Amino acid sequence: MAHRHRSADAPDPYAPHRGTRALHVNRYGLDLAYRVRTNRLDGVATLDVVLDRDVDVVELDLVHLKATRVAVDGARAGFTHGGGRLRVKLGRTAVRGTALRLQITYGGRPRPSIGPWGDVGWEETTEGSLVAGQPDGGPTWFPCNDHPGDKATFEITMTTDAAYTVVANGPLLEVSRRASTRTWAFGPTAPMCTYLATVVVGRFDEIALGHRQVAALRRRAATVDQSAFAHASQRPAVRHDLGRHGELVRAFERMFGPYPFAEGYRVVVTEDELEIPLEAQGLSIFGANHLDGDGTWDRLIAHELAHQWFGNSVSVGRWRDIWLNEGFACYAEWLWSEEAGGDGAEVHARAAHARLSDLAQDLVVADPGPELMFDDRIYKRGALTLHAVRRSLGDDDFFGLLRGWTESNRYGSVTTDDFRAAVRSRRDDLDGLLDAWLCEPDLPDLPDPADPA
Repeated sequence: MAHRHRSADAPDPYAPHRGTRALHVNRYGLDLAYRVRTNRLDGVATLDVVLDRDVDVVELDLVHLKATRVAVDGARAGFTHGGGRLRVKLGRTAVRGTALRLQITYGGRPRPSIGPWGDVGWEETTEGSLVAGQPDGGPTWFPCNDHPGDKATFEITMTTDAAYTVVANGPLLEVSRRASTRTWAFGPTAPMCTYLATVVVGRFDEIALGHRQVAALRRRAATVDQSAFAHASQRPAVRHDLGRHGELVRAFERMFGPYPFAEGYRVVVTEDELEIPLEAQGLSIFGANHLDGDGTWDRLIAHELAHQWFGNSVSVGRWRDIWLNEGFACYAEWLWSEEAGGDGAEVHARAAHARLSDLAQDLVVADPGPELMFDDRIYKRGALTLHAVRRSLGDDDFFGLLRGWTESNRYGSVTTDDFRAAVRSRRDDLDGLLDAWLCEPDLPDLPDPADPA
């Protein structure tokens, strides 16, 4: 499938309207002020960038909001802003390897970007706002190089009305109050993709989970700090549906390795219903419909937590490899079902295989094209690929593979070829199996289980 590039500097053919290869960002410092009633966002973004090419203009993504002032290394700089691209004039040709500090003052009424994947980015809620960043929503609330392979640390400060709580990426450093506002300071984060950056504003209570419920969970509790943020009226439903969350974290740590982020894990539940949960680094956002008090969506709770390992710590360097995020998280659903006393992964795999066999065989998992990158078949065939590898390796080598994958690629970016190499390090005759599952549209048969001997 041919994909149109915006220019020679467009880094990803799946999203040619975003990002540049001419630079990478090491750090974002976001100092934000948000008025909930009027949905007004004002900010100063400080970006520490390093040039990867000789340039006289630095290009960034910024959608709907208006830049009003730009400084480069403390000196005011000229710029143009249109079509979602902010072009900063350096006034000279800066050579590859040059480090620059950009400071951008901007503001406006943020709203989602409407594109190939629907409405993505900043969203107003009944009692605040949230960010649904995947895949190209970052520029709806801050200027950035919006490409999954360009990871940076973030420090986020937001001032908003005192009645509201702010949840964002990174450890919470301080909450200070002045008159009718509160300021929330977070960070720094571990290296993070722009689409995983978020702020959520709402009327939330904090509910302790995991190891702070030691009396209830005893030895089943995890060591990771876990909290839920929800409206007071949602507390009973949230406590019920997240009652085993400590066990879930502990199970995933055993299977995948240590939880990757020092700040722990936060679950945010909006008062609004959402179509799907939203992943972000160090937290996940669920709608009121997803934590209903009946445990209806337990698999989604497991899915979003698994993304902290697969997608957030270990991230795709290009969108064509999205199965490395979604296939792994889908397989984690099956693993948790197995762990929690439900159907085993084998049962889930056979059922998924039967359903997929009745669908069109026109999707290549390792390069589905932008139109199909969020097709449910990517999730299920990706999970089946992992089950096929598990069957071939046996459990000891398979889970060793997963733990080695998360450890060696911690906070990094990966491709399908990297996964092939990781499998080859465990067994060197599975390239044909991976070709069939990842590079051909026809659905293969599941391999016979490995000989336990």
